[in-house]
Parts: sequence; structure tokens; C-alpha cells
Amino acid sequence: MKSIIRKSTYQAIYRLLNRVSPIDGDCGLLCGNRCCICDDAKSGKLKDVELGMYLLPGEDKVYTRREDWLAWNVDPAEECHFPESWRGGVYFVRCLNPPHCVRSLRPLQCRTFPLAPYITKDGYFHLILDTSPLPYTCPLVAERAPLNTSFITATYTAWKRLISDPLIYDLVALDSKDRGSDIIIMI
Repeated sequence: MKSIIRKSTYQAIYRLLNRVSPIDGDCGLLCGNRCCICDDAKSGKLKDVELGMYLLPGEDKVYTRREDWLAWNVDPAEECHFPESWRGGVYFVRCLNPPHCVRSLRPLQCRTFPLAPYITKDGYFHLILDTSPLPYTCPLVAERAPLNTSFITATYTAWKRLISDPLIYDLVALDSKDRGSDIIIMI
């Protein structure tokens, strides 16, 4: 699977997103890094869930695959819920010591959460609040916390560039089609 997005473009997007945050400060302090360690909000006990992230096509170029804080797996795209245009291996990464990852190298979808790209039936691109079912509760989503405008703008800019790659566009279109009608458009 060949992405048209170059390593330098991914690096530029990473730098852009390194400068912004959904809220002032580290949002992980609100919930004890629940999206990294997946504990139950009521009991505080860890859930038996291995959290990780699929990388976007070509995103692996940013990494050496020798990072000692990441575990790497390659899953066949054809056996997972990916678009038909995706062929071959898809990288899945998991932090080995959450929440102590290298923050500047977090995968893109970690950086842009709780926003998600969305393409309407008419082909218009938006960012929405990601209300997909998760094995944890994110207070930013649950409480509909106001997000920093700079974060929303940077995330929109990043995803607008990313969907210029036909493979990523196909993924966003598929995910958009799978979403219900209860979407919350942010931009």
C-alpha cells in the first residue's frame, strides 16, 4: 500500500499538531490518561484491553520501527475493517509503558482526538466530535468540553491535507458512512 504523502509532510503535520492541545494544558490530567491506560472511571481498575492505534498509510515513515517504547504489529488490511483500496499490511502500534510515550511521536489519530474527520454524502469535509463507542470515557467528549480554537484549526488543516491521499480519503469516507446521524460538527 503506497501513500502519496511524503515523510516530510507527515513531519510537518506532526510539528503543527505538537503546538496545539484540545484544552489548555495536558488533557490526560483530567482523566488520568484513560485513553492510554484504559481504566474504569468508577472503580479505577485497569480494563483488560490492549490499546493501540493503526497508523495511516505512510505514517510509519516518521518512525524507525526500533522505538523501544512501541510495540509494532502488521495486520493484513483485507482481514480488518479497512477500505477495499487498502491492500497489504497496516501497522498497529501500542505504547509499552503508557502513558509514558514519546509525546512528540504520538500517532496522528492520538493527536487529533477527540476530533475526527468526516465526509458528508455530498462530499463536504468537516471535523466532528468523535462520539464512537470506546472502552473508556473521555471527559472532553462526555462533557462536551469547549476545545481550543487553535487545536480545531490545526486539526482541520492536518486532516484536509491527509485526505488528499486517496487511501486516507477512502478510510475517512468509510468511517463517515459507518457513523450514525448523531454527529456533532465542529467545523
